[in-house]
Amino acid sequence: MISEVLDDLRAESQVLDDLVGPLDDWTIPTPAPGWTIAHQISHLRWTDRIAALAATDPEAFAEALKTATPDMVDKGAEEPVTLDEWRAGRAELERALPAVPAGVKVPWFGPPMSPASMATARLMETWAHGQDVADALGVTREPTARLRHVAHIAVRAMGYAFMVNGLPVPAEPVRVELVGPNGEQWTWGPEDAPDRISGPALDFCLLATRRRHRDDLDVKAEGEVASAWLPIAQAFAGPPGPGREKRSS
Repeated sequence: MISEVLDDLRAESQVLDDLVGPLDDWTIPTPAPGWTIAHQISHLRWTDRIAALAATDPEAFAEALKTATPDMVDKGAEEPVTLDEWRAGRAELERALPAVPAGVKVPWFGPPMSPASMATARLMETWAHGQDVADALGVTREPTARLRHVAHIAVRAMGYAFMVNGLPVPAEPVRVELVGPNGEQWTWGPEDAPDRISGPALDFCLLATRRRHRDDLDVKAEGEVASAWLPIAQAFAGPPGPGREKRSS
């Protein structure tokens, strides 16, 4: 399982590498307010590095956690980064996660995660920040089956989305039915659940990573719980943030 996720993470990272590698200028602004392409890559490098530390030296990670501040993500994104440093950090994480002993979870800023879940989270972030870079460059990326990882995190994080928005976590399940890039059906939740979310997987992932406004996407909700979840769905940890402005007229 971990090897398959790492293969997908490596492929997703390469897509972004192909976008930024040839660039001479990383100061191009991205849709994330105040963040350039350099900020996006530095953030990914910083997170890869701290994830590798958590996987290889939990005690050192625990010490780092004691000094964590609310602005640590922004500070991490401000650190200068080179293409080679980002590539080295990716390689370090790819070596660290499979070496975690079986049954051991990797400590994190939230709940501990299995190595496979950590790799999935890194893939989600790489895809999401890669979307910002692609948008900055005016590039349309080809959606792939790797989107299933992003969608899976968002579905698993439904309760967290309610909690981080100060709302009671619903007990009712939601059926999620998404159409993958090749027309395949991806589903989560009981088939007979009255609450349902449906649409293209790409649109759901753009919504859950807050890279597009809901009105610009073809994602539908049926039922009270699903309708309450869709506007606040998020696949990442931390505050939901303001999201993106509506594009369509």
